Amino acid sequence: MQMPFPENRFSVVFCNHVLEHVADDRQAMREIYRVLKPGGWAILQVPFFRLDLEVTYEDARLTSPAERFRAFGQEDHVRMYGRDYAQRLASVGFRVMEDDFALQLPEGFRQKHGLPRQEYIYLCKK
Repeated sequence: MQMPFPENRFSVVFCNHVLEHVADDRQAMREIYRVLKPGGWAILQVPFFRLDLEVTYEDARLTSPAERFRAFGQEDHVRMYGRDYAQRLASVGFRVMEDDFALQLPEGFRQKHGLPRQEYIYLCKK
């Protein structure tokens, strides 16, 4: 949530399945945006356990691993992202493209290469 890098430092940032572990994900998103150069881009992936979840669910009162597992699908997650994820990214300044490329691949290919069945690619541009 506080990167030790100057503004406009990186052309590319890749953040894969991290934000669901971070207490203040919007602050982390702002930091990623801050360290990207103008015209830079980021891939910011998060897991989706429920494609029908419209709004991201988070509850800071849930602190035990068992509570978090029941609520968020994994004991070290602090939220479960919903379909509003792209809007959350856009709220910090990103232009967001949601791509379902991996979902178009044959199931056997996805399994062979460990690609999740229900995960979009989020390309975020500054």
